[in-house]
Amino acid sequence: MITTDFMRQLAGYGLTTATILYRMPDHRHVLQSYIWQNYDLAPRFPVLRDFLDFWARELEGPLHSVTVAHSRLIRPAEIVNIDGVLTLH
Repeated sequence: MITTDFMRQLAGYGLTTATILYRMPDHRHVLQSYIWQNYDLAPRFPVLRDFLDFWARELEGPLHSVTVAHSRLIRPAEIVNIDGVLTLH
């Protein structure tokens, strides 16, 4: 059974983590942090953009800043030439 997350990784999606700082609705001078993590496509990050659009449209805490980290977990295999043979008895 293949999971949808694995299929996304094969399609080029990578694990994306965003640290979102936002202002508290009742106390605008106080910053709160939120960690968001999902599979997304770099460098445009359409899934993260959809989430941030939802945030701005539906939630009262205005965004202050977003820091993004991204890593492709499945990568092409690296091929290394070997110039010798080692035999063990």
